[in-house]
Amino acid sequence: MKKILVAMSGGVDSSVAALLLKREGFDVEGAYMKNWINEDNILGDCPWQQDIEDAQAVAEKLGIPFRVVNLMEDYRKKIVEYLLNGYQTGATPNPDVMCNREIKFGVFLDYALREGFGRVATGHYARLSSTNGSPAILEGKDKNKDQTYFLALMKADQVERASFPIGDLEKPELRKIAREAELPNADKKDSQGICFIGNIRMQDFLNEYVPENPGPIIRADDGQELGRHKGLHLFTIGQRKGIGVPSNTDFQNYVVVGKESDRNALLVSFERPEAPGLYSSKCHVSEISFLGESIPDSVDIEAKVRYRDPRTPIKYQRNGDKTAQIEFSESQRALALGQIIAFYEGERLLGGGVYSRIE
Repeated sequence: MKKILVAMSGGVDSSVAALLLKREGFDVEGAYMKNWINEDNILGDCPWQQDIEDAQAVAEKLGIPFRVVNLMEDYRKKIVEYLLNGYQTGATPNPDVMCNREIKFGVFLDYALREGFGRVATGHYARLSSTNGSPAILEGKDKNKDQTYFLALMKADQVERASFPIGDLEKPELRKIAREAELPNADKKDSQGICFIGNIRMQDFLNEYVPENPGPIIRADDGQELGRHKGLHLFTIGQRKGIGVPSNTDFQNYVVVGKESDRNALLVSFERPEAPGLYSSKCHVSEISFLGESIPDSVDIEAKVRYRDPRTPIKYQRNGDKTAQIEFSESQRALALGQIIAFYEGERLLGGGVYSRIE
């Protein structure tokens, strides 16, 4: 019987994942990944000590071994630097997607394999299946909780070693299982914030690490300067609040529609369908990866342009190695460079890529 190492965060989802695997008869151990600690005045409200205690209490309740794995150095290099470099260059990175590929199913999976485990299990709302003999990822049964978007950049060999035990459950059912099993964290609230950094606003995190770089706020429609900003990294495309520019006399609110790094300008416009740069019909995607076999060079599939967005039809046209042009059936609002797009065939996750140019 293969041993499975469960990434236990201290939350109820990963706890039930460990419970279900044990009930199925697997040789299960739990592990907490220590990736970020609020020490030495490091910013970030990460309740790591409480999370470790919660995860350990669940492991004791289940009667499984438990360990703490220190991945702080890898996390800084692979996630925090990626996050900060992205914002400093005007992109909008997604640390949660990269955390899955580089940490959970990257260095943590490598650690598990060295320790004699055959798989790593997590509390993701996703399902595993098989397509033409190769492992495939399907959307979770609970569509409100589905997390396949965050798995879009995983590699095929990582999927082969992954386990998602709660993918066939809806959240209320999962809570019920946790309560019936008398897990100590059955009613613990779901965590929020940056992956493994904790409950902190992204803007506060960036303020700590990225110096201010003031520049003009310009109306995209006519080039008029409306004010000053403290740094392009503090804004995202589509942002409505906190821009620092008041609405006009007709109570029309401004929205961020672009960033021009060459003149350090933040572009805004009134919120409306024809606002320059707010809606996009095409984009170019780079760093494309597929979970299984590559798809045809030209094909009609679906995509999620953001985590909470529904799947939408697209025309995929391969341009070169790991690059493609995407044409949307309907214009999409507020796409940003550096964000992740996930590709689907029905419920099946095909892979994903990174926005490199938006039209």
